[in-house]
Amino acid sequence: MNDFPLSQVYQLLEPGPVVLLTTADRGRANVMTLSWHMVVEFEPPLLACVVSSDDFSFAALRATGECVIAIPALELAAKTVEIGNVSGSKLDKFQTFGLTPVPAEQVAAPLIAECIANLECRVVDSRLVDTYNLFVMEVVQAWHDPEQAAAKTFHHQGYGRFVVDGDTLELASKMR
Repeated sequence: MNDFPLSQVYQLLEPGPVVLLTTADRGRANVMTLSWHMVVEFEPPLLACVVSSDDFSFAALRATGECVIAIPALELAAKTVEIGNVSGSKLDKFQTFGLTPVPAEQVAAPLIAECIANLECRVVDSRLVDTYNLFVMEVVQAWHDPEQAAAKTFHHQGYGRFVVDGDTLELASKMR
């Protein structure tokens, strides 16, 4: 074994697909790219995500306690990275990047029509926001596009490097 830089440990534990997080505050929708998230509970479905206090979406998420987690397919990878490279403070990212906002049922933040799935979320625990920018959210409504059932997602490994979903491996499990 060789030493591994502590600043790169996150690359070894990549949590899941790159997603888009939408918010809406005072009638203004925004979208950001997010890689730091995880499932916390099965039922009710709870997710946790880190949204930097430097991100424009942070204030909207904190103020409204609502968002949508939209899961883009591989075909949206380049656009998703571009979305993450600019702030929504001075531009409409939906218009700039050609995304279609769709009204959600349970939250004010919009769904993204082009994504594989959209999860409407409400913040249920914000005790770690001040310390770690960590929001715990309950998924209150979930949507998927059946026409994208075979779509692949992509996973961030750091510094512009991504891995694409590959083969599926099924092993016997008592947890079904």
